[in-house]
Amino acid sequence: MPLSEDTPTPDRRVLRTKRVLRDALTALMEEKGFDGITVKDLTERADINRGTFYIHYRDKYDLLEQSEAEIIGVIESMAAEGFQNVVQGKWTNQDNGAIDPSPFVCKLFVYLQENAPFMRVILGAGGDPSFQKRLREVIRQRALPILTSSGGEVLVPADYLTAYVSSAHLGVIQNWLDNGMDLPPEQMADILSKLTLLGPGHVAGITRKKET
Repeated sequence: MPLSEDTPTPDRRVLRTKRVLRDALTALMEEKGFDGITVKDLTERADINRGTFYIHYRDKYDLLEQSEAEIIGVIESMAAEGFQNVVQGKWTNQDNGAIDPSPFVCKLFVYLQENAPFMRVILGAGGDPSFQKRLREVIRQRALPILTSSGGEVLVPADYLTAYVSSAHLGVIQNWLDNGMDLPPEQMADILSKLTLLGPGHVAGITRKKET
């Protein structure tokens, strides 16, 4: 009998199973921390049997690693697409010729919003420091080509520039998640783009006051 649109295909079932397990992992990490979680906890919370769990994951560590890898992979793909847009001039401000990364940043915040519970936990105090390091590294690797694409003079060593930008980006993301995503992705994109391109001194009014 042919499948209807509402009948889950094997791929959809796999995605659904992985999603409920990641949701269970997220909720349990909030409640008891990763170290206190067992596979039994995960399967009971997700309402699946242990056999189904082991079809997809070796253990809870594998579940965490695959969940993190999926997030990192999507962000890396988005960043690579963003860099291509910069190279092709698609994000160039027509008025002043400056790079405007806000389309990518907005897309990033939309994705973070869609995965907010997991991101909030994994980037929180009881989360995974190695994930935070990997996320900073993704931002660092992609930030330098965009920041130096204008061909202007770089005033500080590149590694310190990218270290500053990646840590600042992560801090803004964590603050937004901790604040319950109080501002829409579009506004966050504008904020982060201004901080990145103009610097905190300018957006705080310090350098602008000196110029007047």
